[in-house]
Amino acid sequence: MEKLIVAIGADHAGFDYKEMLKSHLSGLEFKDFGTYSADSVDYPDFAHPVANVVETGEFPLGILVCGSANGVAITANKHHGIRAAICWSVEIAELARLHNNANIVCIPARFVSEETAVNIVQKFIATKFEGGRHQNRVAKISC
Repeated sequence: MEKLIVAIGADHAGFDYKEMLKSHLSGLEFKDFGTYSADSVDYPDFAHPVANVVETGEFPLGILVCGSANGVAITANKHHGIRAAICWSVEIAELARLHNNANIVCIPARFVSEETAVNIVQKFIATKFEGGRHQNRVAKISC
């Protein structure tokens, strides 16, 4: 079975968590869209490339990390077909996939532990969209 390749990106506030996630998540491969240090950067410069490759279908899922996750989520959600969800718990990550068919998980590095971040991503990746009554709702999201 091929490893799932996931797009990942972060700003300076999420850099350490991005690197930690890449090393702690076995069974996944990553295409890293930066940033590549903890030097101050602008989050859209990394959120847009991740959202682009998920939007085009090149990658099935994405991970974005910043301090609050708000900036990367807002940026990613500007892309057609992107459903970026800010997840601060495993339960929220599961529901984002089950009910909203989220395709990018946004981690608030300043507000969750490393262990929680790993568990969030594992649950997000492992959970499939439930469909059914949720499909009609998800279909109404795009403008």
